[in-house]
Amino acid sequence: MTKEFKATPYKLESVKSGKQFEDEGWTLDAPNEHECSLVRAIYNKKQIEVKDNSYGVFRFADWLPVHKMLEGSSAPVTYKSEGLAKHLGLSDLYITFSGYWPEKGANFRTCSFKETEAYSVGGRLNNEDGTVLVVASAGNTARAFARVCSDNNIPLLLCVPEDNIDALWFDEPIKDNVKLVVTKSGSDYFDAIHLSNLACELDGFIAEGGAKNVARRDGMGTTTLSAVTTIGRIPQYYFQAVGSGTGAIAAWEANKRLIEDGRFGKRFMKLMVSQNVPFLPIHDAWKADSRKMLPLDDDIARRQVEEIDAKVLSNRKPPYAIFGGLYDAMKEAGGDVLTATNEAALEAARIFEETEGNDIHPAAAVATATLIQAVKDGVVDKDDCIMLNITGGGEKRFKSDKEIVYLKPVHVFDITPSKEDVVKVLSQLFKK
Repeated sequence: MTKEFKATPYKLESVKSGKQFEDEGWTLDAPNEHECSLVRAIYNKKQIEVKDNSYGVFRFADWLPVHKMLEGSSAPVTYKSEGLAKHLGLSDLYITFSGYWPEKGANFRTCSFKETEAYSVGGRLNNEDGTVLVVASAGNTARAFARVCSDNNIPLLLCVPEDNIDALWFDEPIKDNVKLVVTKSGSDYFDAIHLSNLACELDGFIAEGGAKNVARRDGMGTTTLSAVTTIGRIPQYYFQAVGSGTGAIAAWEANKRLIEDGRFGKRFMKLMVSQNVPFLPIHDAWKADSRKMLPLDDDIARRQVEEIDAKVLSNRKPPYAIFGGLYDAMKEAGGDVLTATNEAALEAARIFEETEGNDIHPAAAVATATLIQAVKDGVVDKDDCIMLNITGGGEKRFKSDKEIVYLKPVHVFDITPSKEDVVKVLSQLFKK
């Protein structure tokens, strides 16, 4: 049965200039502006009314830039921690979980919070003309978009580094409207982005847009909406591991809307974001108080990415310096960029599973490790209200009683393919 759905009217606004304009359907940039700025959705509805759980992520549709509701979503679930909180001596720790944990009401079939953005982006997309959505990913995003687009018949081209394709596992085969192309072994997320950019130069292919897409950010922002509407107030601290930092930008933007709502307090959550040693581009720029990312040699970056367990945190060109990006978010909200080694993250994952009862993804383990360290270092007090954003988990449980299948690439490109190669291959893939 199709649920009743009424889209919330909204306008788009340039963060840099404050100018407002209509969404032309897939607007990613402010018109007639020369400086690079994110655009933000300004919703007519200032106080959010949360729908019941049966709506999935669309229970937060008042603050999602969508015109339709897709089938099969699950919303992030927030609960007050007992086990981990007791282990750390914290009295007011809340865990926002996006993954597979049926007992808690979390039923993310790809076990990652990337589903929140895939459903929101799909709900914004108007593709009756057969336009192919193009998504570059280091793993979890690709899995989420593949599942959502397959289930909702949205044509999708995925661009992923070949070394990351073991992340493309599913409990049911992916339909033929989804195609996977990869950059060969030894490449990284940045190379996959380059491939996706070449694809988007072809007619009939449209860039998903990454951080520039308001639907992606506001979909991710549902983690914060889940936390604050459950807790009843805005927490003091927000812990999350970051690759691009888009999730933290989304949390900041949701925080601003919640302040305007008026029912949850007026404070900003301090953004305690984290990276996996030795790949620390956001950390290094923040610690240097530099709005610009610091220079990073491509080969060194690729080697560092090979060393980290949390591969999804491997973005070399994050939306950090752009107006409305992570630098601005952290300057307004406050916070810090923390780090965790592979060993610390593994130990944090063990502690989480032991104290809370579910397995978590490596990126979520990085965030948990930095929370553990922040408690040890006295950065947070035992009575502070803390939100720990567990961005993926339950995968071990999910796979234990399912027949798992993998999506295979239809083509392997060189690390830096020529445009001619891309045209030749892609022109054949989505023939009507």
